[in-house]
Amino acid sequence: MKPTKPAVEMTQAELARYIDHSVLKPEFTAEEIVKHTKDAVDFGCATVCVNPASLPLVAPIVEGTDTGICVVCDFPFGLSTPESKAAQAEAYCSEYDIEDLDIVANYGRLRSGDLDYVVEDLKGVVEAAHKHGTKVKVIIETDALTPEQIADGTRCAVEAGADFIKSSTGFYTGGEQHGATPEVVQMMMDAGEGKIAVKGSGCIRDQERFFQLIDMGIDRMGIGYRSTPVVLGLA
Repeated sequence: MKPTKPAVEMTQAELARYIDHSVLKPEFTAEEIVKHTKDAVDFGCATVCVNPASLPLVAPIVEGTDTGICVVCDFPFGLSTPESKAAQAEAYCSEYDIEDLDIVANYGRLRSGDLDYVVEDLKGVVEAAHKHGTKVKVIIETDALTPEQIADGTRCAVEAGADFIKSSTGFYTGGEQHGATPEVVQMMMDAGEGKIAVKGSGCIRDQERFFQLIDMGIDRMGIGYRSTPVVLGLA
């Protein structure tokens, strides 16, 4: 949605509400996960985005704060069965107070043009998460897709009932990573036709890109733990 004022005029607190603070590296120690989660709370980020195994560490830290939990599901490849994806979502959302769940779509099937499969792959996840009051963001890994496939993936997410369409995992291995470019974000916005919120993720590492996407009307951004203080002007 379009902001009420330019990003350059926003306070640090207002800017932080656009951020899902990403703490997803598989090599993180428990100590590092705790540290980066506390940073997300201190910055006032909308959520801290974590792997499912981190939930027991993260939940007590964010409880009672303005920072929620965003858990990734079937991350980063999205290649579990639809039944498995739904079961994972149910397991996480039933046990923890989770604000958002970011599910990876089967973007290989999306590239194949098997759009019915992509939609059905997501529906069970959306149903499980919504039952517990959790919003669902669908990751389509835009660096693997053509513009037409990005539009198709966005429409699949809308049809599945998801709340957000999201560009990238940040862990794409099949080619160059460009992440949430303005062009990609605009493609998702256009295809969504206002029916779904838009999250940009991947390669948002400086304040110029961060501000540009806010001014375009993006709803949320996944920002790596190192880049959050940079985009907020604190580093």
